Amino acid sequence: MEFTAKQIADYLGGKIDGNADTRVSAFSKIEEGKTGSLTFLYTDKYEQYLYDTEASIVLVPADFKPSRPVNATLIRLADPREAVARLLNLYEQSKPRRTGISKQAFVAESAKVGKDCYIGPFAYVGDNVEIGDGTQIYPNSTVEEGVKIGNNTVIYPNVSIYHGCVIGSNVILHSGCVIGADGFGFAPTPDGYEKIPQIGIVTIEDNVEIGANTCVDRSTMGSTYVRHGVKLDNLVQIAHNDDIGANTVMSAQVGVAGSTRIGEWCMFGGQVGIAGHAEIGDRTYSGAQAGIAGSIRKGNTTVQGSPAIDAKRFARASAVFKNLPEIYRQINDMQRKLDEMQNKQSE
Repeated sequence: MEFTAKQIADYLGGKIDGNADTRVSAFSKIEEGKTGSLTFLYTDKYEQYLYDTEASIVLVPADFKPSRPVNATLIRLADPREAVARLLNLYEQSKPRRTGISKQAFVAESAKVGKDCYIGPFAYVGDNVEIGDGTQIYPNSTVEEGVKIGNNTVIYPNVSIYHGCVIGSNVILHSGCVIGADGFGFAPTPDGYEKIPQIGIVTIEDNVEIGANTCVDRSTMGSTYVRHGVKLDNLVQIAHNDDIGANTVMSAQVGVAGSTRIGEWCMFGGQVGIAGHAEIGDRTYSGAQAGIAGSIRKGNTTVQGSPAIDAKRFARASAVFKNLPEIYRQINDMQRKLDEMQNKQSE
């Protein structure tokens, strides 16, 4: 599909600098722009590419002032990055949706499948499963008995959803993620570790996206919750009985131990570890590789380090830490001089 600069500007509420009839049919990075593509500039870091890009249309901040002539048509917007996200969503929605149930899929007779659904080859849908309208289940995915799935959810290849779990509407589960595997529960005995049955479920609310090879464990009792709007990256571990608050985001390799409650609108960088039974307040932000060993109930804070402390304090401590060898030598020198003075006084 092709769109003109005028159509794009009208849709986004932007102002055109250049040819309003310029047409585009693809997206590109600004440094790799080709004729017929649209790209965007939102930071001075990439301005150098603007003057040589072959992209036909570039979205720029409303107050941007080029320092050299620009060949591309510019569309000025309050937030070019947010505008690109809107266009990409529009582009994605314009793609034809898969529908129909493959003859190579297994769908139990007791399963209820909504309108305009897609179930790909070698997918398994168990007894008493309920699938909402417009949901897509890609090849080799497994939906076990009693699972409930909302409308317009996308389950990509090789996803496993264990029995009894609840998946909301407009959810995206990427390849290889596992929803509802047993929580890590074992009781020590004189003969080893006895497994504690995990009889709960996982509840994933609407508009959640979960990355490839991420695991959300079922609860011992009750439910593990992933609330509305949560976004989990690839290779994230959510343990049993956790409750992840609405609109929280986690980068790759975050691990959350069991029975932890995380507030709304939190952000966790890559490889953050969170101890079990902790309570994390709303809008807690954690830098990469932080180790959160206990509760941060007040929220509205940024932490870093392991064990995690206030990020500003961590930055000051890091400045000291990198100078420790020199400080250590200075202390040794001072101690040696002090010993020499004391020895002279005692003579």
